[in-house]
Amino acid sequence: MVPSDPVSLSPPAIAAFAVHVSAGAVALFAGTVALSATKGGTLHRRAGTVFAIAMLTMAVFADYLAVVRPDQLPNLMIGTFTFYLITTAWLTVLRPEGQSGAIEKGAFAVILILFAPFALLSFQLATGMTPFLRSATPLRGPVAIALYVFTLVIGIAVVTDLKVLLAGGIRGRARIERHLWRMCLGLAMAAGSAFTNGFPRLLPKEVHVPLIWLFMPQFIVLGALFFWLIRVRFTRWYDGGSELKTDAEPMIAAAAFSPAATD
Repeated sequence: MVPSDPVSLSPPAIAAFAVHVSAGAVALFAGTVALSATKGGTLHRRAGTVFAIAMLTMAVFADYLAVVRPDQLPNLMIGTFTFYLITTAWLTVLRPEGQSGAIEKGAFAVILILFAPFALLSFQLATGMTPFLRSATPLRGPVAIALYVFTLVIGIAVVTDLKVLLAGGIRGRARIERHLWRMCLGLAMAAGSAFTNGFPRLLPKEVHVPLIWLFMPQFIVLGALFFWLIRVRFTRWYDGGSELKTDAEPMIAAAAFSPAATD
């Protein structure tokens, strides 16, 4: 996608757009590898590290583009949410169990601030009121549905962050689950940005791809997320049960909490 307005065509904006797209492509590849690799293994950890760095880079430049281009406030909010999501997911395995600090408090402040405009915008769209912000993309149809979903997810993030702060940290299965859903949701967002937003713009006008196929990469990532959440919560995969009784398991169990581990 090449921006069409004059501000976006400035050299800094074009350079930022190139970095944003490149980082997104790297994140998609690295995230797919991390999701497919043996959890806790070397490939998983390294691919996860690349994924996290690429996603943070993509989010930073998305926010920059949202600021320099007109009517892009929704993208600024989504870019900031992406940065928050990946940062807290990575920090979850970086911190020792049962610990939290100033970064977690700052992240909670960010997500709380983000929740207010998302909630207001969702309410206005649901009740037919005029949205309080202008958007280059009409806020209806799939876009409106996406905003409702973002509002729900951000609300969940607010509640879970508050629980972590009140408890002074997070432990056990809950720690892995927090890491899982935030990283996988970040990957699903990257897939959505690429396949439902960017890819159709590259196709010739006479080529039409069914919408369901454009959403399929996101559905696959979300399916993998639910699979791992169920496995972590309802099987003994995490706590050393029968599935973990192999020679490789000490390495997997330890690596799951290493600073570079991502899922």
